[in-house]
Amino acid sequence: MSTTTTSGWKQALDALPSTPDKIPAFFFAHGSPMLALSPAQAGGMGGMAAWHGPTGPLARFLDDFGPTLLEKYKPKGIVVFSAHWETMKERLVTDYPENPLLMDYYGFSPELYKLKFKSRGDSKLAQRVVELYKQAGQKARTSPATEARGEDGRGFEGPGLDHGVFVPFRIMFGEDFTGIPIVQVSIDSSLDPATNWAAGKAVAKLREEGILILAGGLTAHNLRDRSSFSPDTARDVHKEFDRAIHKAIAIESGEARKQELFALPKHPGFRASQPREDHFVPLYVAGGAGEGGGVHTILDLYGLASFAFGI
Repeated sequence: MSTTTTSGWKQALDALPSTPDKIPAFFFAHGSPMLALSPAQAGGMGGMAAWHGPTGPLARFLDDFGPTLLEKYKPKGIVVFSAHWETMKERLVTDYPENPLLMDYYGFSPELYKLKFKSRGDSKLAQRVVELYKQAGQKARTSPATEARGEDGRGFEGPGLDHGVFVPFRIMFGEDFTGIPIVQVSIDSSLDPATNWAAGKAVAKLREEGILILAGGLTAHNLRDRSSFSPDTARDVHKEFDRAIHKAIAIESGEARKQELFALPKHPGFRASQPREDHFVPLYVAGGAGEGGGVHTILDLYGLASFAFGI
């Protein structure tokens, strides 16, 4: 089944198992702030906007993706990992009564600094996440709204959900989404596949507790080479790496699949698509959270691949 068209990804979403007692873990393409531009603004952003802009395929997919998750799994809470928050050797977990937004981008139009996404956190859920990390022998603590999030490698200050969360979530769930709490957890800034796989595996029990685990990144993210963001301009080396991702995902054996996924940063085309591993690492977090199950491709558009782990 092709999941490169609207009808294709809708079929893939429909095929997800309705298992609220064991919710799959998802790696999804979180896109860029361009998703929040008006169509008129996006028109001046070139070919990349056609793929990542407000009327492009990613925006349309996210608009279908969010409601499907809520309908099939009726989650009690959402735990999200993003390419845009890293901490070294210790997981930080947001503990915000109301989630502030961290506008961690620059050079965009003023309107993108006025975006709204109203949501709430949950101290009980945040503490449960910390508890699971400690049970797994990993360091973790909560981070309150009075504390800057700390190490993210980008120099943006302040607390809050980053744009890898609130930009896609506005499309997925609407601008006012307070019925279900959202807690964000940092990825490990080692950017090591095994370490971040372990970060996902540590919280896998949440899937049996009614909690939806989402990990957002992009399978093509080279800001030094904008051609890498679109199949219309991507070079062969970009497309070869994209094919390698899907080849690894398609492996039937869970352990063999895991090892092939771990080997992807050594692929000759990896650096052409990912100069830094941060946007690829969330794939390992989702894989760890869904370890032991199968993988279901829900979107296989070039650079925007999205997967369900633990099927």
